[in-house]
This record gives sequence, C-alpha cells and structure tokens, in this order.
Amino acid sequence: MGGPKACLEEEFWVQGLKVAGVDEAGRGAWAGPIVVGAVILRPGRYPFRDSKLLRPKERERLAEEVRRVALAHALGVAEVGEVDRLGVLKATLLAAQRALDLLDPPPEALVTDYLQVATFLPLLAPPKADQKSPSVAAASILAKVHRDRLMEELDRLYPGYGFARHKGYGTPEHQRALQALGPSPVHRRRFSPVAQAPLRFPEGE
Repeated sequence: MGGPKACLEEEFWVQGLKVAGVDEAGRGAWAGPIVVGAVILRPGRYPFRDSKLLRPKERERLAEEVRRVALAHALGVAEVGEVDRLGVLKATLLAAQRALDLLDPPPEALVTDYLQVATFLPLLAPPKADQKSPSVAAASILAKVHRDRLMEELDRLYPGYGFARHKGYGTPEHQRALQALGPSPVHRRRFSPVAQAPLRFPEGE
C-alpha cells in the first residue's frame, strides 16, 4: 500500500518556497460580496478540507485552527458594486489580489482553485484544488466563514430575504423574497433573477 498522496504544494515546498493557497466564497451568489481567502502554510500535513464539505460548526473550528497554524493569512473582499461594475470574474480576481497584497510574509508561489490570477510567481490553478491542497482548503474555510458572517449581518440590515439561511445564493426561498420585496441594495443587478425582479428599493439606495 502506498503512503498519502502528495498535495499540490509539495513541488513548491521541496524548493523551499512559501506557497499561498487562494480560494473564494460567494462567486455564484445573487447577493452580497465575493470574499477571497489567502493562506500560507508551513510544509506538513493538515486536516483542512473543502469548506463546502464541512458543517458550519466544523468550519468555525477549523477557521480558528487555520489562523493558529498559518504562517500568514488574509482576506480580500469585492463589494456588490464592484461585482456589478466589473463582472464576477474580474471582481473575484480583484478580491484575490487584495488578499495576496495583505500577506506577510509575501508568497513565493501560488495554488488556486482554477483562478488564473495575474502573477509573476509560479502558479498552479487546477480545478477542484480545494480537494487536493490544504492551503487552498484553508483559504476556502476562512473565506466561507467570513462571508457567512457578513451575510448574517446583511440579514439584519435587510430582513425578509433569508440571507442568514441561504447566504445570498439562489434558492426557492430567495426567489420568492425577490418577487415579493424586489432587489435590496446588496443584490447583484447583473444576475438575471435579480434583474427580472420588480424594483421596490430606489436605485442607488
């Protein structure tokens, strides 16, 4: 029987490089910001997994563990207005760059979940990297936990949409709320389910 599979960072770690894992939360949501996490881990084995596979309490616990063991970690946010103005991909790249700019020490190589960030650093960006890289999984956990908290705050500011439950994603409950209430100021107007909903908030509010 073979040993554990090498993670994506391995080829960089053996060169002595500091590797940042990068992942986002909220890219496909109808409302709220996009949040990108960036995490540098020391070489080793870690229990971090794709945040989508974790229960909320487990994500919270592992987020604390990420912050405890990481050599560096940071979050970048693209607000709703930026998502509408730039589009989802460019807004995600902007949030990723903001997160990377905050890392101290700075990274010397990057692993992302299929996100082709503009960089002169060595870059691996395969699909499903959050299942093959503890650094990317750690970044996904930090991004998801932070964005969930932001959506819970938006639920208090704009009650009735169910943001605390569905976190801004497209669910039947969210669709019904859009039809009944119209888009809130934190809905992404470019998304067709939002654009087609009756407008009840004044534009720009």
